[in-house]
Amino acid sequence: MTQGAGQGPEVERTATLRDFRVPAYVHETGPYAHSTHPGEAVVPVEEPVEHPDGYTPTQRDLPVINRGDTLQVAVEPAITTAPQPSVGPGPLYVVGDVHGYIDELLAALQAQGLIDSAGQWCAGTARLWFLGDFTDRGPDGIGVIDLVMRLSAEAAAAGGYCKALMGNHELLLLGAKRFGDTPVNSGAGTATFQAAWLLNGGQKTDMDRLQDHHLQWMARLDAIEEVDGHLLVHSDTTAYLDYGDSIEAVNDTIRETLTRNDADEVWDLFRKFTKRFSFRDEGGADAVRSLLDTYGGARIVHGHSPIPYLLGEVGSEDDEDGTGPVVDGPHVYAEGLAIAMDGGVTMAGKLLVQQLPLNA
Repeated sequence: MTQGAGQGPEVERTATLRDFRVPAYVHETGPYAHSTHPGEAVVPVEEPVEHPDGYTPTQRDLPVINRGDTLQVAVEPAITTAPQPSVGPGPLYVVGDVHGYIDELLAALQAQGLIDSAGQWCAGTARLWFLGDFTDRGPDGIGVIDLVMRLSAEAAAAGGYCKALMGNHELLLLGAKRFGDTPVNSGAGTATFQAAWLLNGGQKTDMDRLQDHHLQWMARLDAIEEVDGHLLVHSDTTAYLDYGDSIEAVNDTIRETLTRNDADEVWDLFRKFTKRFSFRDEGGADAVRSLLDTYGGARIVHGHSPIPYLLGEVGSEDDEDGTGPVVDGPHVYAEGLAIAMDGGVTMAGKLLVQQLPLNA
């Protein structure tokens, strides 16, 4: 979820396992410079502000709570194993926005029986989808990407899979690395990917550790998929309709856009996928139906907009007990057609890992 969206009338973190080895096949060469080891980064704290129509994501509009040391509380989830069917594909799980909070991610995956205490895939034929936004704001976005890449290889070897969608923060990080301070036409003046990345929680530690295989992996991610009647996307926006009338067309168009490597074109793509709240207000269910009718599925599952924001509840750094908003699980709305999966981990909320379908 990139801050600086929510625009216009379209309104649309158990100790950390750090030795995440990436399979040899992903170490490919490419046009990007290799970088060094991490330093320290500080995530800024700001209150949400209102922006006029036409605003583009060069400023924040969502709060980021300064959590300090992210290992605030020891989390020891019960060790379970994901249920395995006797025949057919394994159970389906989805993961909301991670934003570098690797300790919370490890704890949530272990609680669902998807990884063991060593951080290794133990879910057999289970199917796991990440809904995007792996980096920015949190302490270890590159560690998150390395983990997802490793789990993808381990899950495939066990007969399951671990896959990921592209979020707007993947587009932002790609843009910041490729284009830096190159001016782009933002629609509301001149902007740069570098400035937008910094303003939206970009971490120097992530940029320092960003390597060719991370960039190539991100650039090849799909933007939309349909699985078991669930239309999986990152953003709660209808902007996907601008890129094709089929899932294949959308994914191909976005991949081709990134391949052309035009700064203005990539910025426009990034800007559109920062839009949010298309499914929340009046006409929200119809907006969901427009996507389901075009791409298939009975329900849409998305990240991007934090559940506390969808509910009008925003965490504050001034909470006396140091807690954030209470998020019990996914939020079902838009006449039951939409499932929101961003639990607001950047607001000291909850990183959600959920098996689908939901019971309700």
